Amino acid sequence: MKILGISEGFHDAGATLIKDGKILSASHSERISRIKHDKWLHYTQIDYADKIAFFEKDWLKRTRQWYAGQQRKKSRINYDVSFYHHESHAASGFYTSKFDSCNILVIDSIGEWDTVSIWKAWVKRGKPRMAKIKSFKYPYSIGLFYSAITQYIGLNPQEDEYITMGMAAYGEPIHYEIMRDHLEYHNNHKGIRYLPSCFRNEDIAASAQSVVEDKILELVNEYCLHENLIISGGVALNCVANTKVAELGKNIWIMPNPGDCGSSLGAAALAYGKKLNWIDPYLGTEIKRDPKIKEIVNHLINHSYCGVANGRAEFGPRALGNRSLLADPRRDVRDTVNEIKRRQKFRPFAPSILEEFADKYFEGPMNEYMQFVSKAKHDYSSVTHVDGTARVQVVKQNCKSILRPILEEWHEQTGCPMLLNTSLNIKGQPMVDTWQHALDFEKKYKVKVF
Repeated sequence: MKILGISEGFHDAGATLIKDGKILSASHSERISRIKHDKWLHYTQIDYADKIAFFEKDWLKRTRQWYAGQQRKKSRINYDVSFYHHESHAASGFYTSKFDSCNILVIDSIGEWDTVSIWKAWVKRGKPRMAKIKSFKYPYSIGLFYSAITQYIGLNPQEDEYITMGMAAYGEPIHYEIMRDHLEYHNNHKGIRYLPSCFRNEDIAASAQSVVEDKILELVNEYCLHENLIISGGVALNCVANTKVAELGKNIWIMPNPGDCGSSLGAAALAYGKKLNWIDPYLGTEIKRDPKIKEIVNHLINHSYCGVANGRAEFGPRALGNRSLLADPRRDVRDTVNEIKRRQKFRPFAPSILEEFADKYFEGPMNEYMQFVSKAKHDYSSVTHVDGTARVQVVKQNCKSILRPILEEWHEQTGCPMLLNTSLNIKGQPMVDTWQHALDFEKKYKVKVF
């Protein structure tokens, strides 16, 4: 049986097609339509399926939107079964994990009414089971609070929260109590209406980040007592907060696409009713081209940076080698790459490193999906944030991305086991998806793409 899971109607629409527990494809609407954070599915994502599963309860969400004075269109696609928003988030993590039992912490802006939910999950007679043990409901919301802060400091809510996280390293949490008060006692759906003009944006970001970290740790310590923990929902993309949780000693799994787009996978899994065969996040559009490994490495040595678009696109917001802009971390290239991508100059870049060298160059939690930050033990400033940390991608020996052979050849020729790795896109635009997109990117932005 083929099952199509879909998520659409708010932001970051997505579709996941599974068959007999195998994930056949998973895709972002925005990369096809080229509309950033596109909330509607593209017709090419609606593949044949025996069953279509929707990621939330449309009718229940409309009750909350009526209460909040919002309007929302229903899904344009007829579906056979639907699940609760946070249930889909939770399933996207548990059904792809290797855990037989665990807790699940879901934090996002808002589902139907839930904004935070905690679950216990287990496998019984070969079938996964989940039970919600605690929830917090609208208007209280950690995600809405962080989005409101993002908007207040002049960035785009539901889009630039990761910039707020990066900005926090340049400030001090001196407004912690004020930020905590905003989280606990204000309806942040209406935004942060007033803060003293003398407050620096960097200190506002640092204070909000600190409040969010502490609140997440409170939730974990009070409700998530199992040694195995899954984190899901859009707030699971806050890698600094994830690191604080990892330091508690938990075994953590975060599906690489934990936001609403990834809930299409959760809905499909719930409809299937069994664990999925998760292998890796390379599940999107495929580009089949000669890898030209030596040519790529030689270009990096001679020109410092280049784009790579090869293999299946990543399912999730992180470029993990198949739709990446790579650069030489030994050189002072951060400003140059930020200029290419039209980003603020303070923005950090992530390093991708061969697995066997990771512990030599970094200390702290790190994995294949850039979900944590660790302390740098090297002097490559281009891939190190102002606070001395980096969001590391560990490239394992069995990694199916073209990035593994590139790094092996790069290390062979330079002695350096890492490269700067950022997404192959311009700020505010979707990642390159097809080879034609890659050619357009190369022509417009004068970046060689292989």
